[in-house]
This record gives sequence, structure tokens and C-alpha cells, in this order.
Amino acid sequence: MKKYIISLDQGTTSSRAIIFDQSQNMIGMAQRELPQIYCNNGWIEHDPDEIYSTQHNAIIEALTKYDISIDEIAAIGITNQRETTILWDKTTGKPINNAIGWQCRRTSSICEELKKAGHEEYIKNATGLILDAYFSATKIKWILDNVEGAREKAKKGEILFGTVDTWLAWKLSEGKIHATDYSNASRTMMFNINTLEWDQKILDILDIPREILPEVHCSSYVFGNANIMGNLIPIAAIAGDQQASLFGQGCINEGQAKNTYGTGCFLMMNTGKKPCKSKNSLLTSIAASIKEKDVQYVLEGSVFSGGSVVQWMKDELHFFSESSDSEYHACQVKDTMGVYVVPAFTGMGAPYWDMYARGCIIGISRGTKRAHIIRAALESIAFQSKDLVECMQNDTGLKLEQLNVDGGASENNFLMKFQSDILNIPILRPEIKEITSLGIAQLAGLSIGFFKDMDEIEAKRQEITTIKPTMTEENRQELIKGWNKAVSRSRDWIEH
Repeated sequence: MKKYIISLDQGTTSSRAIIFDQSQNMIGMAQRELPQIYCNNGWIEHDPDEIYSTQHNAIIEALTKYDISIDEIAAIGITNQRETTILWDKTTGKPINNAIGWQCRRTSSICEELKKAGHEEYIKNATGLILDAYFSATKIKWILDNVEGAREKAKKGEILFGTVDTWLAWKLSEGKIHATDYSNASRTMMFNINTLEWDQKILDILDIPREILPEVHCSSYVFGNANIMGNLIPIAAIAGDQQASLFGQGCINEGQAKNTYGTGCFLMMNTGKKPCKSKNSLLTSIAASIKEKDVQYVLEGSVFSGGSVVQWMKDELHFFSESSDSEYHACQVKDTMGVYVVPAFTGMGAPYWDMYARGCIIGISRGTKRAHIIRAALESIAFQSKDLVECMQNDTGLKLEQLNVDGGASENNFLMKFQSDILNIPILRPEIKEITSLGIAQLAGLSIGFFKDMDEIEAKRQEITTIKPTMTEENRQELIKGWNKAVSRSRDWIEH
């Protein structure tokens, strides 16, 4: 009997295999670390073979560790770090270069040239993305330009491109699947989110042969079979990690949103059937989808310094020895006594977009204690997320009624209560921690009938903690006024 679904969660620093049953319970997990390669001028790479081997080994370990037979696995779902770019030889299966990581900035000069040539507006309208080195398109161009003979082989159809999901599906299927889903394709800066096809004009601009590109399907789709220990298991879903998280949170209707509190914060809102053009430089992408050519769109914004501000207090200021201790210290004082922390360590994103901003601690008096600064630092995560929520509401005209949360820092009860207070809406936190992996398991289950429909998934949704606002409107507005004033002191700090 097919009892389980395996979610493959391939991230920037680890590859994980997580097993779910038909009641959406997490049965077990195995994790393997994935090294990053830091080379010239902060370039960031992975070894593609290591991406595959760590992921494959995690599958075997999870099955062995929890004494589950491969015969009991109904399907595999793949969710992945997005934008990371791999090119490989179609015949030998060997990568022609290391994978270029999503954070890698080596193609910034290519982006500047494209801007000067006047391509920025077309790319934004077609793909929903800002012309930036973050995305896959210029990474592909760089590899084709810099690996000897690569472009010629690519034009002959001898080279294949994939984001991490495509590479894993190709390897697991022994070269039989070369495909991706709409959510991952929409993060490459080559995919037209209006026509749901690779954009030929952008391919021509970048001199990228169409032959290297994968097929694109909806997320909940049987892409083909993986060969695991001689057994054929359907790969029944693929989705980018943030979109899988949105689906796992149940945000399948227009106006629903989730915020993932990690090193940074990733806020994503379902905007329905039409792409929303942002006036605040938020990104428009495609949500995880369950029907071919029938998609919903999302707006996405990032807080650069989320959980990293807690890590900074722990590692650099030595305010506490464990990150979880920040909650205890924050609760030792009734407020920040007028202190604000603006963690603009690497500039500020939406709605400020100020690369010259730098962090500050402001409002300090002789009575300021360590606990006041810790509390202010935690509050800064919520203030930054509030700024993003306001951008999204202004762009879409949709009022957020509640916010679904996940990620490590969402376990901090003080932070979540303050987030609820400063947004003046309830915060919904699922008890299950692996919400991204659950989302891809749900998508895989839907495509093979393991789950009957969305109603069944909703009926089996596990317990959610609801955190409600209690702050007065007067206090809220006073705090927001102080935050805005603190941000103004932080902005345009670096001389340029």
C-alpha cells in the first residue's frame, strides 16, 4: 500500500528529505549539509553533483532511518532554492560549470549593459522581475560566454539548462525528465508570465538558445518517474520554496499572504488571476499551481535583515548565548524606552530602496539597558515587515485580514505578538514547522489522487496558533512614527 509522500527540500545550505503520511503528519526527516563555494570576488557557487548526491543520500537515509520501504512511497515532490543556475552536457550528464548560486553578483555588469541598452522596461513587463543579477537569465549568459565551446554546443541542443528542481528531476529520472514548473520558470527572468511561455525576445537579447530550456508545467503534475533503488516513483510536483510555503500555508485565495522569518523575511501575497504591477519595486511571480495554463500570481518582497539581527546580537554583541534567549530579555522591559534599531546592514529594500543606508541604534539615554536594545532589535523585524505589507496593500488595493507565518524566528512569541500589534491583524502560526515541505507534499498528493481535493487538505490541516492584536491605535501610531523617524536617520548614510 502506498502510504507516504517524500518531499525533497533542496536549499542553499542543506538537502532534506521529509516523509509525510496521508493525514499530513511528518513521519521523519533526513538532512545533509550542502557546502557553498566562495570564489572570485564573493562569487557563490555549488557543485551540482554535490547537490544531487546530498539530496539522493537524504532520501535513502530517511527511508532507512524510519524503516520505510520504497514500495510504500506514493510520490516525490521537489521544492528548491530558486534562481540557482546549472548547465550540463545532455549526453554525458556532466555539468559544464559549477552551479551559480542565487546570491552570486558576478553578472551585475551584464545587467548594467542591458539597462543601458534600454531593455529594463520590457523585461519587467514580460517577466514581472527587476533586471538584476539575482535571477537565472544573466547567469546562463555568463556560463555560455565563459565556458569554451558552450554556446556552440548549446545551439546544437547538446547542452541543457535547469534550476535546481530541473537538475534533480533529470538526475533522478536518469535523463528522462527535462522540465520545471511555472513558479520556478517565473524566477528565471526569461519566462513571460503573461503568455506562460519562454520569451523569445529576451532569449534573443541574451543570445540564449531555446533548445537548452526545459518544458514548463503546472506545479502539481506528474513529470515522470524517478528511479530510486531500482523502483520507479512518480515525481508528482515541483515548486520554488517560497511558493511551496505559500501553498502549505493554505494561501490559495486572492489577498492571502505569508511571511517567512528566516535570515531575512520573505513576504508573499496571492494576488489572484492577474499579475499585479508593483509601484514599489516588489517582484511579480507565479504561485504554485494545480492546473495547466491556469495560474495565480504573487507579489513578493524581502526584508534584508530579519533573523540575522538576532544572530548579530548573539555573535557580535554577545548579548545572549542562544538566539531563543532574545525573547526572554525582550520581555524583561515594558517597552524600548524610546530606543529604535534600524538593521540596515546592507542597505534597505522596499519601500526605501536605499543601498546607501546603514544600520543605527537611536534614542539611547543613560537609562538604556541591554534588554531595551534587544527588544528594539526584535521590533525592527516587525516594523520592516509592516513596511512591506503596506507596499503590497497599496499595490494591490487588497486589505490583509491576517498574516500566516513560518520560519525560525516565527517561534519567538514576543516578535509575533508585536507583529500582530503593529499590523493590527491576527497572526496565524501553524504547529508544523516544515511548512514548505508540507506544501510540496500536498501538491504531489493532489496530482496522483493521494489527496482527493483541496477540501480534504483543508479538513486535515493541523493545529494553528492565532495571535491577536491588543495594542491601542494611539500607541501603534506613536511607535510607527518613531520607526519612520529612525529610518530617516539611517538613510543615505554612505557618501556616494
